[in-house]
Amino acid sequence: MLIDIHTHLQSSRFDADRNAVIERFRALGIAVVNVGTDTKSSEAAIALASANADMYATAGQHPTDTDEPFDHAAYAAMGADPRVIAVGECGLDYFHEKTSPAKGGASVGREKQKDLFVRQIDLAMELGKPLMIHCRDAFADLIALLKLNTKKLQEPDAGVIHFFSGTVEDADALMELGFSFSFGGALTFAPEYEAVAKHVPMERILIETDAPYVAPAPHRGKRNEPAFITETARHMATVKGVGYDDVVRETAANAKRIFGI
Repeated sequence: MLIDIHTHLQSSRFDADRNAVIERFRALGIAVVNVGTDTKSSEAAIALASANADMYATAGQHPTDTDEPFDHAAYAAMGADPRVIAVGECGLDYFHEKTSPAKGGASVGREKQKDLFVRQIDLAMELGKPLMIHCRDAFADLIALLKLNTKKLQEPDAGVIHFFSGTVEDADALMELGFSFSFGGALTFAPEYEAVAKHVPMERILIETDAPYVAPAPHRGKRNEPAFITETARHMATVKGVGYDDVVRETAANAKRIFGI
């Protein structure tokens, strides 16, 4: 069984044909994790997971959603649901950070992002569940925050850095903290991802679609969907020099170990 550990089937982009999308990945024996990015999308992810045995969910607040106050009680209640297997997606995103023209383009959101992230680290510790982390252009600060909060993380599997875009050095630092990495469709068309994928041991690799975003080759330009994860798995097999079945088996085993599914 392939496990797409990061997708967003609750997105409105699937409203017109969600059932057909589900049937396509189900026919391939794929299970999925629907990832929440705020209270509404987390609730929708849980509703899908509750209605489908081959779906799981996460509950969390995306780092770019700092205008919404973090409702600890609401996320704690959602996180206690047995279909919720992680807290997130949470983390840091300096690529999309908010800036202030009045301050010469200076950031007005990094401290808010950090506070929001630490709150969700605390929640993960409270729930005894791993983190689903989003990080873009912020790995130095992410690693520093995680090191400060090491005692709050689940061991030996603290969580997953989804759609990993860091360096080999970032990967090494994060592996020391108990993190694994998921790779998506970009691996099939952006060679810069291959060096890190080669470096990370198979026991720390998972695969995802991040659907509806970033469809793999040969589906580039289309809306992404979980059925397309087979293309990423095939390319990962080539990058790692192993068989396709090895990638399916080992990435699924990693997801089951990390998320307790």
